[in-house]
Amino acid sequence: MAILSKIRERSMFLIIIIGLALFAFVLDPSTLGDFFNSSKVNEVGEVNGEAISTQEFAKELEQYKQQTGGRVSEMQAAKNVWDNIVRKKIYKNQLDEAGITVGEQDVWNEVINSPSVQNNPQFLNEAGLFDEGKFKTFLADTKANNEQMWAAWSGYMNQVKNNAETNTYNKLVTAGLGASLKEGETEYLIENTKLSGKFVYIPYSSISDSLVKIKKSEIASYIKDNESQFKVEAARDLSYVKFNILATPEDEAVIKQNVASLIEDSLDRNNDKRLGLKNATEYKEFLEENNSDINLDLGYKFNASVNQTVAKDIFAGKEGDVFGPYKDQGYFKISKITEVTKMPDSVKASHILIPFVGSQAAPQDVTRTKEEAKKLADSLLTVVKRRKSKFADLAKEFSSDKVSGEKGGDLDWFNYNRMTPAFRDFSFTNKKGSLGVVETPFGYHVVSVDDTKNNQTVLKLATYGKQIVPSEATENAVFQEAEQFALAISKTDDYANLAKDKNYSLRSAVGLQVLDENVPGLGNQRQIVSWAFSGDSEVGSFKRFDLEGSYVVAVVTAETEKGLMPVEKAINRVRPILTNKKKAALISEKLNGSSLDEIAKANNTTVRTATNVDLKNSSLSGVGVEPKVVGAMYGAKENQLYKGIEGNRGVFSFELNKRELPTALPNYEANRKKIAESRKRLTFKIYEAIKKASDIEDNRANMYVSN
Repeated sequence: MAILSKIRERSMFLIIIIGLALFAFVLDPSTLGDFFNSSKVNEVGEVNGEAISTQEFAKELEQYKQQTGGRVSEMQAAKNVWDNIVRKKIYKNQLDEAGITVGEQDVWNEVINSPSVQNNPQFLNEAGLFDEGKFKTFLADTKANNEQMWAAWSGYMNQVKNNAETNTYNKLVTAGLGASLKEGETEYLIENTKLSGKFVYIPYSSISDSLVKIKKSEIASYIKDNESQFKVEAARDLSYVKFNILATPEDEAVIKQNVASLIEDSLDRNNDKRLGLKNATEYKEFLEENNSDINLDLGYKFNASVNQTVAKDIFAGKEGDVFGPYKDQGYFKISKITEVTKMPDSVKASHILIPFVGSQAAPQDVTRTKEEAKKLADSLLTVVKRRKSKFADLAKEFSSDKVSGEKGGDLDWFNYNRMTPAFRDFSFTNKKGSLGVVETPFGYHVVSVDDTKNNQTVLKLATYGKQIVPSEATENAVFQEAEQFALAISKTDDYANLAKDKNYSLRSAVGLQVLDENVPGLGNQRQIVSWAFSGDSEVGSFKRFDLEGSYVVAVVTAETEKGLMPVEKAINRVRPILTNKKKAALISEKLNGSSLDEIAKANNTTVRTATNVDLKNSSLSGVGVEPKVVGAMYGAKENQLYKGIEGNRGVFSFELNKRELPTALPNYEANRKKIAESRKRLTFKIYEAIKKASDIEDNRANMYVSN
């Protein structure tokens, strides 16, 4: 099928195709080895007869994971890689059929014209212009001497090629999307023709649901007649009980007592003296020796940032006082005041940021060394110390922080916790008018403290914390409880009542697909999904899973195979449709009469009025949006009675009394243009359309589920 070869003659075909959409899956590499037991040991899938090998898939997966730095889950990474491979092969297939080739020169032109290459100082000549020769030399040297960087450049150029193929195809398709003047005229009439008439509306709700019986065979027939709406992938339903491993009051009491014992000096097991927090001076060492679960933080603390149950007492204390144990965010803590001082809660400051090569978020055009950056910052400080009025102009000229630079370096007001530590400490510990140079991960800052407000008491606290966790005895007890529940399930089919009898909360996970990783209520639990689809799992199968902080006993409650949705799954969706159809038939039998008045009287209702309705809005006053009914009115003859029109909310009878056509236009070019532009804006759906028309075989499930 070469879509492009007949695009101009068959634009309507393309427009219809563009409206189609597909679903995608996610996968889990955790059971990769299982795939090698399958019949297609070297294939992950096929696209239009072209195989996707396990080697190709694994290579791109590894590259993608390196590029993202582990910021996405394994499942999401594998899904994205699959989608990318399928996309490339589909577009390549379309271009091949259309006889279009994106060559090496096309790719090269795209690369050298990209801003990141064109504007890179490394590739500029003495006149500041891009030098293609320098760029070629750089690539040759990189290929020979830097394998990692060359891999990155190769990946970039491959991506450029893929993008070029995609863009070439999409542009050609877009070029064939247009509209005729006749279409413009038709749309103008549809949008502006006003319809007026009368109607009788009998809602479906006027017939009791109890009067309508729906058989399973009728639902099955409806599913078969509407296959495209009920195609489903393989799925599993689970029920599970979660046994949380939580610290008991007894566990908390022990932890609290142990933390309290660290306040005063004591003797260890060898009768050697052990310093308590009250007499300790090396706080980092104290926390390490006593296995604190929190790190030392000697930043200044404002009242609002301290646990409010103890803040009043702590801020009434003096240097050397120890407070606690107190409970805070899942820990028992003790805190010692190491410093008391005054500090503003807000500072207004300005800065000039001078980054260097290697500093965080440094622009690509920065080439100065750290030493050069420090020298420049110091020289700027010398200038502003002599003439403070020069600060704003220098910020605009030299600061790499363009947002504040445009405002003369002004950072406006900020609180203590907003800025990076070194910058924060300079700003809050110096007086209004202070100037200085501060080094942070972003480079060197020439800082001006412009103003301060709300001076108040602040403290430095040395805080030891122990996380409140369940004891080994508690964890063992929860394990035994979960194990006993699993054992009890093995002896009954009625696990729901079993859970109810034990007062357990039974939760459900419905419609899990084979490559899912998320289980509702449990989060990312690929192991549970994989088990549910494994060869030895069936309805009634159960298993205990050891999760972080809990145990879960799960039961497979239902299986759905790939194909048409089972009747049991479709009942809630299909029943209302069939119910309304049967109600419509019953209502239609009662639409007796040769006029709307007679029909209304026979059904104990009234004749309603529709004034100036149109197809664009299709809303009937007092009823709601009814496109089928308004559409029928649009094509109806005036002053003729129409009965039994099935709408969204009920059955209608109507008479069209007036069809008011809009004033004819001299031409319909504006409407034609609007339609064409609207179609071109839909080109983002091109890929979904050609993907729908492609033959894709997805065998990834064989890789990640044990059979």
